Amino acid sequence: MSELRAAARYAKAVMEYAQEQKQLEQAEQDMILIRETLAENRDLRTVLNSPVIKGSDKQAILEGLFKKASKTTLNLFALLEENKRIGLLDEVAGQFIQLYEELKGQDVASVLTAVPLTEALEQKILKQLKVITGKDVTLNNEIDPNMIGGFVLRVGDLEYNASLDGKLAHLKRTLVQK
Repeated sequence: MSELRAAARYAKAVMEYAQEQKQLEQAEQDMILIRETLAENRDLRTVLNSPVIKGSDKQAILEGLFKKASKTTLNLFALLEENKRIGLLDEVAGQFIQLYEELKGQDVASVLTAVPLTEALEQKILKQLKVITGKDVTLNNEIDPNMIGGFVLRVGDLEYNASLDGKLAHLKRTLVQK
């Protein structure tokens, strides 16, 4: 099973559990904090993805870092550790946030860039997305340092690829066809 599909399944399970426990808003805040913490801390990402470090140690680290997390989030840590999928935590948190925004009736767009977006650029993108979709949209900025330049924007089933990688791939297809 692909990592993204697995993360989506975990996120959906967490969403259902949080709804049952009436902890949706707290779970969302936890997931936002997890995403921010992992984005800012390369060492933590390395630890979570390390095959050398025991899963129980990884779980203990997460529980220590997120002491004020909800029961739902702590159960997620335990579940991921039990299934040896704790390295998926960032993806699960991202998927959860997207599901929660959809539940609230907001569209969620993800933009893949080589570097983080500036606040001004993020506001321009949000303004344009509101024109296109007619709705308020939440923007999720994913960073891919391997990307040459440009961006890939996804909203629902729509994708706009303005990356240099995409343009080079298109050029290659065009040249091969001729």
